Amino acid sequence: MMDTLGSSLKNALKKLAGKTVVDRAAVEELVRDLQRALLQSDVNVKLVAQLSQRIKERSLNEEPPKGMTVREHVLRIVYQELVLLVGSAGSVELQPQLILLAGLQGSGKTTTAAKLARWFQRKGLKVGMICADTFRPGAYEQLSTLCNRFNVHCYGDAKETDAVRIVAKYLPGARGQHEVIIVDTQGRHALEAELIREIVEISKISKPDHRWLVIDAALGQQAREQARRFHEAISIDGVIVTKMDGTAKGGGALSAVAETKSGIVFIGTGETIEDLERFDPDSFISRLLGMGDLKLLAEKAEEVISPEEVDVNALLRGKFTLKDMYKQLEALNKMGPLRQVMSMLPLGGMEIPSDAYDATSTKMQRYRVMMDSMTQMELEDPSVISGSRIQRIARGSGTSPEDVKELLKYHRVMQQALKGVRGNKFNLQRMMKRFGRTK
Repeated sequence: MMDTLGSSLKNALKKLAGKTVVDRAAVEELVRDLQRALLQSDVNVKLVAQLSQRIKERSLNEEPPKGMTVREHVLRIVYQELVLLVGSAGSVELQPQLILLAGLQGSGKTTTAAKLARWFQRKGLKVGMICADTFRPGAYEQLSTLCNRFNVHCYGDAKETDAVRIVAKYLPGARGQHEVIIVDTQGRHALEAELIREIVEISKISKPDHRWLVIDAALGQQAREQARRFHEAISIDGVIVTKMDGTAKGGGALSAVAETKSGIVFIGTGETIEDLERFDPDSFISRLLGMGDLKLLAEKAEEVISPEEVDVNALLRGKFTLKDMYKQLEALNKMGPLRQVMSMLPLGGMEIPSDAYDATSTKMQRYRVMMDSMTQMELEDPSVISGSRIQRIARGSGTSPEDVKELLKYHRVMQQALKGVRGNKFNLQRMMKRFGRTK
């Protein structure tokens, strides 16, 4: 969803940026392009119409602030209205608390529970899990296995069929041992009355600080009804949208939930335990528009990478020689899929070829062997590598000249992408700093 919608939005803004005059016709064309991009991402038609009207009216009627061009003013309006569209973020505190998770079967709730535990654990809090899912076979074993990977204790009983009794039995002991307690409840295939009654009872006895709904982004606008029903039952105060990396309907889920006034707290962006991001509307739209999110990048780097592993400052300056490429990519992979990491860099409208993200461990190992066959000068300045040098490196590493050329091409693409951090001809991130945005 991020890739598809982001590309469409960036293309619409780049088209505006290339116009010599920003008049009514240009604004109307921009609005049509935005409508097309949002509707293709399953954003509610009514919300798209409202957003379009606000952008058009503000662009044509508001005077640009002093020192700002009409073009910059229009882009600023688009940015502000998109942030309003996705709604505010739900509250997340780094303090002792009990979180009750609700959701339908198939929403990814159990995996999300483990991701959430890992997120709080990385923040320095001691986390405990209670598995109150007695409906789905193997739920307790699955959650226990996930939690054991990062030493989070999971309470539960695979033989017990009463979820309310499980919570009543294990909650007192968990409160004395853990700062954050997450209760994973059971789901159904639909919003059944039995499911609602059970989660109401669990909510009554556990008295949670937060009641978060887990929904699958693939549901699109159907998420609106889920949020409403659960909210009526237990007063949902936050939503986690899962599978945002693999659906074109994510825009529908985001906008539908935003319309219910239940703030989004996290979004799931991948399949690993680490792929859970704190939702921030400003950062989310910034990444969609190619402005990056250096704050989130810095936080991820601080959590998983030591200064000895990668020089983040050099990376952000665009320094990317062959000598340090392998070391830096290896470290970056700890922060998550390379595509996600690159989305946090302010690359403006520059599109990165899909094959640039294909940094598999096997390919990296082959690259390392080829780099071991290079001279110090070649590692520091890859531009000198051509002709006979390529043949020599291929022979020395047991690879082909095509493999060496692939390595050099990969390096050039990545170096070009990272240089985009320092600014493009039309750098949206620099422009947004003029609007007071400094993330």
